[in-house]
Amino acid sequence: MALIKTAFPFFILFYLSLIVCPAQNNSNGKEYSDGHGGKIFLPMGDISFADEVINFKRGTPHAIEAACDSMLAIGKPDFTGFSGNFLSLGCGGSLTLLFTDNAIVNISGPDLYVFEMGKYIEPTNLEISKDGKKWINVGKITGGTATVDIGDSVKAGEVFHYVKLTDLKSDCKGSWPGADIDAVAAIGSGRQITLRNEVLYQLNDFNLLANAKTELNKVIEQIQLQKPSQIVIEGHTDNSGKDDYNNTLSQKRAKSVADYLKKNPAIANIPFKLDGYGSRLPIASNDTKEGQAKNRRVNIILIP
Repeated sequence: MALIKTAFPFFILFYLSLIVCPAQNNSNGKEYSDGHGGKIFLPMGDISFADEVINFKRGTPHAIEAACDSMLAIGKPDFTGFSGNFLSLGCGGSLTLLFTDNAIVNISGPDLYVFEMGKYIEPTNLEISKDGKKWINVGKITGGTATVDIGDSVKAGEVFHYVKLTDLKSDCKGSWPGADIDAVAAIGSGRQITLRNEVLYQLNDFNLLANAKTELNKVIEQIQLQKPSQIVIEGHTDNSGKDDYNNTLSQKRAKSVADYLKKNPAIANIPFKLDGYGSRLPIASNDTKEGQAKNRRVNIILIP
């Protein structure tokens, strides 16, 4: 079971943030209201928050319509009063979110914050996933703004992209039954840079195009700015072709990107981790050409 703590005093949260993410203690860091009169400091600032709603299943009974807009749970917390700007899951409802400009990283100390609003604090169950299909159960969270350490559930340095919250049916009465979610933030957060394959490679090839170097030079600038402790490069394909071929091609594409980045002496000593996932972690449907194009990508994740 992961270490999940209820609302910390702000000075402890601030101190803990500095301890676990010293490389991220820079001008990007910001304080955010926790909706209960306190403040939370996130070293990565605005990119810390979940970006997309993948699925929202209303519980039964569900909340009033104004509180059933799942878009209220993404981006920065903006709770302004008792009854607005948050998503009520409903009794037993669930919410699945995707992080796109960052990724959840298991670091030492707290990895996630869940902003749970409203007059009454309802518990939820938290799960995390790399692909939105295979889920790891982290455990029950309670206490308003919950501080979550996923370390007991996963390996150190593992990277995840999805979070699922499920209401545990502790309070199914009133106009806002179930947990009220304003935002979900990753403090164990690696900046994620996603490059579409068409800007990097020709079809079925892993050698970099000439124009790819322009894009990768921009990545080098970000690496020098962020000063990561590790760089994870993920290669991905669509579902065309056989699995063995796709797995090998995605691994070679990740390696070609790493080889180019390592040529820069300023980052040559940073450890690299390469993963070739083939078609196993799609971010869109492979049933359309547009979806396949999105799935053909390289993710570069800068680990704090």
